[in-house]
Amino acid sequence: MNTPTPKLDAEALYQSLVQQVKAGLAHTDNVAIVGIHSGGAWMAERLATALELKERLGFIDVSFYRDDYAEKGLHAEVKPTQIPFDVDGATILLVDDVLYTGRTTRAAINELFDYGRPARIMLAALVDRGGRELPIAADFVADTITLSEHQQLVLQRATDGRFSLTIDHA
Repeated sequence: MNTPTPKLDAEALYQSLVQQVKAGLAHTDNVAIVGIHSGGAWMAERLATALELKERLGFIDVSFYRDDYAEKGLHAEVKPTQIPFDVDGATILLVDDVLYTGRTTRAAINELFDYGRPARIMLAALVDRGGRELPIAADFVADTITLSEHQQLVLQRATDGRFSLTIDHA
């Protein structure tokens, strides 16, 4: 069951996040953006355009790096990781749609280090829903909400590229 979330205007949240990221990276060199499939990848594409970093855009799928891989199994639509730039010494803006337990972020960081050693990794998330199981926090976040463990916040992208958020109930 999906419940539309009018309170969470995904487009307005995205615009807030863009402004935070622009201000936070204003004096930073060697920036690259890596989006976590799938919602984070969608956001990273738009951020790369807004920040004029299209040549420094990568995508990561953490399916094989998750510590709960054996428990959850392989996601039906595993995407290839694409990091078309040198990670060594770069400031990586890691982008995800929803920050929850921190396990996806940890898995993404582990995978990034397989490509090199970044100078710094910063995390941007559209929404932080709490429930952290690992000591991970976003450097940039548009909103923080509280959901029950039986709810899931899902980012969707329309054919015109606009974002929306829904709450799924398990």
